[in-house]
Amino acid sequence: MPPPSISQEKQRRDGNPAQEKEKDLSGEDTEDSTSPPRFPPEEEAASNGLFSSAKYESAITKYEEAAAICPHYLDYELAVLKSNVAACHLKLQQYKEAVKSATESLDGLSRSEKALLESVEKPRQDVQEDETGEEDEVEEIVSAGAKKSAPAIAEETEAQQTLRRRQDDIRRIRAKALMRRARARSELGGWSDLTGAEEDYKTLSAMANLTSADEKIVRAQLRALPPRVKAAQEKEMSEMWGKLKDLGNGILKPFGLSTDNFQMIKDEKTGGYSMNFNQNASSQ
Repeated sequence: MPPPSISQEKQRRDGNPAQEKEKDLSGEDTEDSTSPPRFPPEEEAASNGLFSSAKYESAITKYEEAAAICPHYLDYELAVLKSNVAACHLKLQQYKEAVKSATESLDGLSRSEKALLESVEKPRQDVQEDETGEEDEVEEIVSAGAKKSAPAIAEETEAQQTLRRRQDDIRRIRAKALMRRARARSELGGWSDLTGAEEDYKTLSAMANLTSADEKIVRAQLRALPPRVKAAQEKEMSEMWGKLKDLGNGILKPFGLSTDNFQMIKDEKTGGYSMNFNQNASSQ
């Protein structure tokens, strides 16, 4: 993949001067200036302009159009677009769609990172294979003093710099996508979604590239979520047992019985349960 142009690299470092970065209620950045190299700059500017103008639905359309023309193998570029789409859905309070887009972004970043690592490992394997054919060569003996006076390690090559920048970019977009998915899951509020939000925030807490604002949000959410998860779990379990009870009553009613005739008794010593039948319990 070709390295980013000078203008692209400047935007990556300094942000897009033509747009104003907004902060949503979670404190996260809601706009990424990176775009696929085959996505025309004027289209990128149009998409970002729509977002900055709070025309989120139109921005989603533009980002989706960009994703449609972006080659499928450009996982990183597609991941950036999907992360931007997630930011738009958050603004529109379309939380399920935000979770979906952020997850697609994270999946794309994982594929991009895997391909990046494979591209690094392949040259190393080739070097190792070349070295196996040099076993008969005479090794030069170098004294300890000569080793100490050896020249310093060379600076990064252009390829190494490009690789490091791409790794940094992947981490940056991963943090944004995780923040967006975690917030969307938290807003959805179900047991499963709250559990997922807690997992996302735990992942974020271990990342070293968060802004101070994001770190504050992550810490606050990790304090607030456990009781919310527990309350949602108890609520859903209660609802489930209520539905099972209604089902059981429907089955037992023809026999003049109800679930009230059956009582679950917990054995405090073993922690197990036993069922007692009470003939005199009132039927429902």
